[in-house]
Amino acid sequence: MNWRGDQGHKTEKGPSSGGHLGTSPPRPDGIPKASGAFQYADDFVLPGMYWGATLRSPHPHARIKSLKWNPDKAPKDAVCVTVADLPGPNGVKLKTDDWPILADSEVQHVGEAVALVAASTKLAARAALDAIDIEYESLTPILDLTEADKHPPLCSLEMKSGDIDKGFNGSDQIVEGTYRTGYQEHIYIECHAITSWFEDDGTVVVKGTMQCPYFVHASMVHGLALSEDKVRVVATPPGGGFGGKEDYPSMIGLHAALLSKACARPVRIVYDRHEDIIATTKRHPSVVHRRAGVDSKGQLQALDIEVILDGGAYTTLSEVVLSRAVLHAVGPYRCPNVRIRGRVLKTNTATNGAFRGFGAPQVAFGHERQMDEIARQMNLDPLEVRLRNVLEEGDRLPTGQQLDDSTAGRLCLETVVGETNFQKRWKELEDRRANAGDGELLRGIGLSLYFHGAGFTGNGERFLNSEVTARLLEDGRVEVLTAAVEMGQGCAVLFPMLACEASGLGVNDVVISEADTAEVPDSGPSVASRTSMIVGSLLGATVRDLTEKVLAWWGQKHNGSDRPEIANGRVSVGDDKTPFRDIAKQYLDSEGSLEVSNHYKPPEWQVFDDETYQGVAYPTYAWGADVVEVEVDPDTLAVRPTKVTAVCEVGKVLHPAMCRGQVEGGTLQALGWALMEEVKLENGRYLNDRLATYIIPTFKDSPKIEVRLLEKPWNGGLVGAKGVGELPMDGGAPAAASAIENATGLKVDTIPATPERLFEWRQAGRATDEV
Repeated sequence: MNWRGDQGHKTEKGPSSGGHLGTSPPRPDGIPKASGAFQYADDFVLPGMYWGATLRSPHPHARIKSLKWNPDKAPKDAVCVTVADLPGPNGVKLKTDDWPILADSEVQHVGEAVALVAASTKLAARAALDAIDIEYESLTPILDLTEADKHPPLCSLEMKSGDIDKGFNGSDQIVEGTYRTGYQEHIYIECHAITSWFEDDGTVVVKGTMQCPYFVHASMVHGLALSEDKVRVVATPPGGGFGGKEDYPSMIGLHAALLSKACARPVRIVYDRHEDIIATTKRHPSVVHRRAGVDSKGQLQALDIEVILDGGAYTTLSEVVLSRAVLHAVGPYRCPNVRIRGRVLKTNTATNGAFRGFGAPQVAFGHERQMDEIARQMNLDPLEVRLRNVLEEGDRLPTGQQLDDSTAGRLCLETVVGETNFQKRWKELEDRRANAGDGELLRGIGLSLYFHGAGFTGNGERFLNSEVTARLLEDGRVEVLTAAVEMGQGCAVLFPMLACEASGLGVNDVVISEADTAEVPDSGPSVASRTSMIVGSLLGATVRDLTEKVLAWWGQKHNGSDRPEIANGRVSVGDDKTPFRDIAKQYLDSEGSLEVSNHYKPPEWQVFDDETYQGVAYPTYAWGADVVEVEVDPDTLAVRPTKVTAVCEVGKVLHPAMCRGQVEGGTLQALGWALMEEVKLENGRYLNDRLATYIIPTFKDSPKIEVRLLEKPWNGGLVGAKGVGELPMDGGAPAAASAIENATGLKVDTIPATPERLFEWRQAGRATDEV
C-alpha cells in the first residue's frame, strides 16, 4: 500500500481576501490582556456564590479506615460531599475512567481528592475542611520506576518494522545508551478555576479555564449520570494551558458541580499555586533505552528502543502520550529495521498527563543524544552523522508511511548550520576544551534535529469527526461556531484571517463565537497542534460554503448572472461594488436564516491500523533544527544559555509574529526543562511546590533566540499549514545537552542538567573524552 501525502487531496483556495495571511495584525485580545481588563475565570461574580475546597490525602498510598463529616464543627451552612454522594460512576471520563472523582477505599498519591466542602467564603471553606475526621492506614507505596516495573503497566505498546536481528547482524558497530528526563510542571500563569451552577430546568453549567470543553462535557455526562442536553460547558479563555488544562478541568468541573448540587448554589473552586502543583498533572518522566546498529559510515541499520514513562497513579491520557512517543522514537532518521516497546508504569505519585509535545520531547532527547554518541564513536561530527541518516522525500517511516514533498529535515539542518557556522565552531570548541586552563570559562555549542506529527494520531481525527458551523447574523456578519479555545496560540486573530482567505470576506465581516457547548458543535480539543491545520481548514471551508450560497443567490437575483466576484468583503457585479454585509442582510430579509455546517474528513489515504501500528500516523510532519550555545562556569558548573538559533519548517506561516512567538516560547520552555526545572519528591510529596522553589526561566535567564521560519506547504487543508505549537518543545533540550557536552566533556544523558548533577558526574569522572 502506498501512503503518500499527495494523492487525491489537493489544496482548495477560495477568493483572495487581499493577502491577510502572512501579515501580523494585532491580536484582538492583546490590549485587554496586557492592561488587565480581560475577564478570566475568576473575574466574574454570581449572586449567592459559595466557594469550594478539597480535602486531600497526605499519604502516597493508604487505606481510608473512616471518614466522618461533623457539621456542628463547620461554619454555618457549609456542605460536604464524599464518594457516597456521587450520582454516577466514580471515574473521570477520558480514554478510560480509572481516575476516581473522589478516593473511595484507598488513596493512591499525595494530594488525591478525598472529600469536598463548600461555604460562603474562601476562609469558611478552608475552615470547613477541619470538620472532616478521617483516619488512614498507611500502605507501602511504589515511588520509583525500578519497583514499578515489577508490577503490570498501566498500558503498553509495541511496534516493529523490518528484521531487527538481520539489521544488527549486518551492522559494523553497536551503540547503546539510556536517556532519562524528569517531570515538568506547566506553570501556566492562571491556575485552575471553575464555577458551576444548576439552572431551573436541571441543566448543570460549568464555566472556567479549559482547553477542551467537550472533554469536560463528556466527563460531566458520565460522572453526574445526566443526559447530554442537561450539561452545558462554557470555556473562558485560559491564561495559559500547555496541555495542563486538557485533562484536569474535567476533575475540578465535577467537583464544583457536585458541591453546587449539594448546597443548591453556584460554587467556585479556584486553586492557589501550591494546590495546583500538588494535585494536577505534569509531564511524564521517562527512561528511554536505545540500542543502535550502524554500518561503517555511521548509517543506522537497526534500532531496538524501549520507552518507559512514569504515569503516576492513574492512566488518564498516558496511553495516547505513549502512542505519540513510540511513533516519534526513531526520530527524523532512516532506519530499515526497528523494534520499539513502550509501557507506562504506575507509581504512587500524582497522575501525569498532557504537556506540550505529548511524549515526543522525551524520545527526542533520546534519539538526539544517541546520534551525538554515534558521531563520537564513529569519529564523525554531530552534523555529518545527521546528514547521513536524515529522512528524505520518498523514504518510509517504520509505520510504512512514505514521506511526501513537504519533508524538510535536510533543509532545516542546512539552514541552521548556514546561520551558525556550526561545524567549524563545534570543532574549535572541542579543541579549546582539551586545552582549557584552570578557571577558564567553558563554552559549547550543540545541535538537534526533530520533527512532529501534526494533528491527532492515527485515526484520531476520523474518530473526532470535528464539526464547525457558520451562520449569518442580523447585521450581515458571519458568525463562526467552534469549540476551539483561545489559550494564547492566537486563534482569535487567525480564524478570521483563515475565513477571509477562503471566502473573500473582510476581517470585520467575521465573528468568532464563545466556546459554549450549548451553542457550538464539537470541533475537537485545542491540542495536538491541530487548531490552525485541522479546525482552521474546516472553518475556512465552512465559511466559504456559506458565502457561496449568498453569492449564488445574489447572482440569480441579478437576471441570472454568474456568481459575482468578492474580495475584501466587497461583491462586484459589473462596476458595482456592494459590501457583503448589505447583500447578506437582503438575503436574510428574503430567504430567512442561513446556517452551514461541515465535518472534517481526513484524506482517504490516511489509513492507520491501531493494532499493528502500520499506516499513516500523521498526514504530515513539521520539522525543526536547533543550535544552542552555552557558557559553563568551570567551578560551579552553572550553565547559562547565551544564544539559540531555531529553524522551524511549519508548512505555511500564517501570522509571522505569533509564529515566531510560539517558537521562542516553546524553545525557552524546553531549555527550562533541560537545565533548571526539577520536581523534587520525598516519600511521594512534592518538596518544591511553590514558584519560590520550582524554578522556571525568567526574562533574565532567556538567551537570545533567533528564529528562522521555513515553508514547505502540506498539500492538504486550506493553505498548507502544519501546526507549530508543540514543535519547538522537541529540540531545545537535546541541543542544550549537546552544548554542555561540547563545553565540559561530560556525557549528558539525564535532564535537568543542574549544576549539582554535573558536579556529581565530574566527580565520578564521567567524561565523553574517555569513550
